[in-house]
Amino acid sequence: MIVTLQVIVSIILIVLILIQERSSGLSSVLGGSSGTPYQSRRGLEKMILWGTVVAVILFIVLAVVNLLF
Repeated sequence: MIVTLQVIVSIILIVLILIQERSSGLSSVLGGSSGTPYQSRRGLEKMILWGTVVAVILFIVLAVVNLLF
């Protein structure tokens, strides 16, 4: 069961990482300026970033639990 959850989380993590590609980010796709490399994330980009962080933490916890049991 833990392995199944880890596979699901890994697929979600892959999708989230591919969505937030830096060179063609969501803001430049929707017509925003991409002139500066350091810009603050807003709206959907911020939610995708936090979703990625949560998925990474969940993936690590599941990996450790899988190792222990």
